[in-house]
Amino acid sequence: MQIDLIETFLDLMETRSFNRTAERLNITQSTVSHRVKALETQFNRKLFTRNKGGTAPTASGLRFLDHAKALQNQWHEATRAVESAGAYERSMRLGIQHDVSEIFAGAWLSAIRTELPATSLYMEADYSIQMNRDLAAGDLDLAILYTPHYLPDLHYERIGELHYHLVSTSARTIAEIEPHSYIQAVYSPAFDRAHRLALPHLSAAPLAAGQNTAIAELMTKLGGAAYVAAPTARRLIETGAAHAVTDAGPIVQTVYAATSVRTRHAHQHRRIIAVMEGLLTAQSH
Repeated sequence: MQIDLIETFLDLMETRSFNRTAERLNITQSTVSHRVKALETQFNRKLFTRNKGGTAPTASGLRFLDHAKALQNQWHEATRAVESAGAYERSMRLGIQHDVSEIFAGAWLSAIRTELPATSLYMEADYSIQMNRDLAAGDLDLAILYTPHYLPDLHYERIGELHYHLVSTSARTIAEIEPHSYIQAVYSPAFDRAHRLALPHLSAAPLAAGQNTAIAELMTKLGGAAYVAAPTARRLIETGAAHAVTDAGPIVQTVYAATSVRTRHAHQHRRIIAVMEGLLTAQSH
């Protein structure tokens, strides 16, 4: 497989500019043209048209797009498998939402190592938007995230939930919270919608963040109130750093597992997802 031809084609589909693709790939414009021509020769079809209005894909180019993405994905998977060959039968690249990582990363990876001793693991914490992109590009094999994008080649399933609780360094009821000292949590679009419904008067705070650790740190340093993950809320209350806001209900965040459609039934993927599902279930009780 000539992956450079595929990646040049995909980049050109994004930029619609031979010059811009040349800049992004750090190659000459003539190289871009040669690669596109090589693909067009193989198919015996024009993939792009060029005129004064710019570059546009043909019907054949549009039909090839999904196949090109799949080929790029397969190439990345094959590359990782070959590069990691050695003592392990297979390798897995895992993504995990920042807040889920903060609570479960150690237990999750430890249990996976026990379940799949012949699999080498790489894990990185990130936000949903980037993990969706990395999954689609083949840079991740599996991700635990908050916000599915339902891309064509990806499979999503609900595996549990996390609860976030409102705590404060001074207020004990919602009415006592001063809006200027409130720190708004924006953990996901779904969380933000639920927050706006529950506390509309606190949904335009002067300070906002999207990570549990950062929000808890800001609240303890600056004072005020914020929604934090249940384990963090318990710790802050037990240590006397914050109080529970007694008349505020929890906001529930759904957690999803995401994989490629082709690998959603693979044994190692099912075991990895089952481990996280078990951790989420145990935490909710």
